[in-house]
Amino acid sequence: MTVPDRKAASVTATDRSLELTRAAAQAAADKLAHDIIAYDVSDVLSITDAFLVASAPNDRQVKAIVDAIEEHLLQELDTKPVRREGERDGRWVLLDYVDIVVHVQHSEERVFYALERLWKDCPEIELPADAVATRGKGAAHAEAAEAAAVAAEREDA
Repeated sequence: MTVPDRKAASVTATDRSLELTRAAAQAAADKLAHDIIAYDVSDVLSITDAFLVASAPNDRQVKAIVDAIEEHLLQELDTKPVRREGERDGRWVLLDYVDIVVHVQHSEERVFYALERLWKDCPEIELPADAVATRGKGAAHAEAAEAAAVAAEREDA
């Protein structure tokens, strides 16, 4: 018998919110989002039950992840967002499903705004294995990009 995680045990979000969150997380993982994490904010906010946060290294991928989440939730759970913001710039897109709010951010915005810091005291929502496997991918991608930039500088010198 496994002992439930302390944070997971204190989740108070509705079953519907959890279902939406996990489906959105899976769709984001399928589109190679980085560092997918979800928080149960139902005890501290009255406007929604959960926040899902994911990121990508470029604007185009942010938009692709958002489109995949929307399509997946519509096809699988017959749910459309009531609001979609930030799509034009593709740096931080917010999908508001009332029960959950999905934030898909460009990696730079993710570091700058650090939403995890704001919600770190809220319980984490257990996500599908594919979504959990994305943790740390943003940092690995940033390191690889930095190494490539340094190599390019050396070639130019």
